[in-house]
Amino acid sequence: MTNPTTPIVEFKNVTYSTDGLHILKEITGSFPEGKITTLVGPSGAGKTTLFRLCNGLISPDTGDILIKGKPIQTYEPIRLRRNVGLALQSATMIKGTVLENLALPLALQGMQIEQQDAEELLDDVGLDKSFLHRHAKDLSGGQRQKLSIARTLVNKPKILLLDEITSSLDRVSQHDIEELISKINEKYGTTIVWITHNLEQARSIGHYTWVMMGGEVIESGESSMLDNPQDERVLEFIKGELA
Repeated sequence: MTNPTTPIVEFKNVTYSTDGLHILKEITGSFPEGKITTLVGPSGAGKTTLFRLCNGLISPDTGDILIKGKPIQTYEPIRLRRNVGLALQSATMIKGTVLENLALPLALQGMQIEQQDAEELLDDVGLDKSFLHRHAKDLSGGQRQKLSIARTLVNKPKILLLDEITSSLDRVSQHDIEELISKINEKYGTTIVWITHNLEQARSIGHYTWVMMGGEVIESGESSMLDNPQDERVLEFIKGELA
């Protein structure tokens, strides 16, 4: 049985720079397997860069990243991205139907999606199978985001990275997505790492939270620590967000 704090992603003194700017500085920490970790902090803190490192879109300048105990560079890029899925705020769709969008991850591998599998994926994200033959452009923002998540689930990733996926949604759609992510975590044991600007969301959805500022992890722990942070910078950040 998995230890509740078994790390699935580990960072050891990870740094990353671009154009002479130090984006990440000596990042050390881990995301627990099967749990939801939320990342909060001001814009420019390095959160999205951390995600790009996790699925191999970029490589660190120094330090080590381990996925399930193995150095990230030992994974073939395609295999890595099957295991580490990424859903973005924009929920970009290709032209065509919901089914064609769902089929995309397998089509890129020269494979086809089965109708039953497509219907089950839609059911998982709370969309009726009748959506399969609708055009993706006709979906609402919340429906597109659900489809984006379903498409990410096609490869059955062990780790799902979510980058501000509810920031442009109305409150009802936001709540639907929050419930969906909790359901995926509980049903499949998928490790979720979620960048959010919404501190209440970070508290209520996350088991654990990292607070990042200026390319560093300032404070981390169970999400309840947001109620009583120990670092003065985190306290000031939270006050500013709630003001």
